[in-house]
Amino acid sequence: MLKQESRPQAAPVETTELWAFFRGEFVPLRDANINVMTHGFNYGTAVFEGIRAYWNAEEEQLFALELVAHYARIRASAGLLMMEVRQSPEELAEITVELLRRDGLREDVYVRPIVYKSSETIGVRLHNLDSDVTIFAVPFGQYIDTEGGIRAQVSSWRRTDDNAIPARGKITGAYVNGALAKSEAQLNGFDEAIVLTADGHVSEGSAENLFIVKGGALITPPVTDNILEGITRRRLIGIARDDLGIPTVERSIDRTELYGADEVFLCGTGAQISPVIEIDRRAIGSGRPGPVSRDLSRTYFDAVRGRNPAYRDWLTPVY
Repeated sequence: MLKQESRPQAAPVETTELWAFFRGEFVPLRDANINVMTHGFNYGTAVFEGIRAYWNAEEEQLFALELVAHYARIRASAGLLMMEVRQSPEELAEITVELLRRDGLREDVYVRPIVYKSSETIGVRLHNLDSDVTIFAVPFGQYIDTEGGIRAQVSSWRRTDDNAIPARGKITGAYVNGALAKSEAQLNGFDEAIVLTADGHVSEGSAENLFIVKGGALITPPVTDNILEGITRRRLIGIARDDLGIPTVERSIDRTELYGADEVFLCGTGAQISPVIEIDRRAIGSGRPGPVSRDLSRTYFDAVRGRNPAYRDWLTPVY
């Protein structure tokens, strides 16, 4: 396996062909197809990650964000579904760098690794089934608004409990829960959903972690309130503490605390940092993105684009 310091510093390859790592080799993305009998397709028995890579035009460099951390998490998620991943997180990171170099993209990118039950069989179970890993990447911009602010609805759908489907794993089948909440919100005229736990505490967005700002501190639900242990969430807690001098409190949040918060924002690989300016048609704070989310966003985007030397260890250069 290549060490980072020995990786050749090559220019992006000019290509329109996108590739996938599929069944142990690189193939054109259009050829990375599964049989309709595949267990993961029929039963949602797969786990995934979302990884961003950010283009820095000044350096003509693509920076992949937190590769090893994401691959450590996908291996943990796979374990929940009785799947083993043969490659180490570091090996999967190397495969991803090679994939991105083959794609040769000069823009922001979204990387999607999936570990799935690959047996072509009918039957609800997890044991005695084969598994495989695939990775592909596509150009990708904003998932939801990171600047102007979004309008959210507290969903009538409740977050799936960890004792039903483990919240700590990014399990494909579990994302039906978020899809129900998101579609409900958007069909009702909102941008995003906020989902509560079964006992009525705030959990997260449809696919994002949530923070409120109140009394000079960040407050975010604990991992025991059925949230994903987000990598972006963890990094923002560190930025708030080290760069902004703002503490974070992890505790349960009541629904009504959302309406009285100074600021609310969602975060994650897809969402990045997205201020929430309205919930259930109630303005949050000033009704505009607030200073804490703006400062966090400025520091975060400088970090992920390689413009802040203090955070270069988050990044893997591709070219």
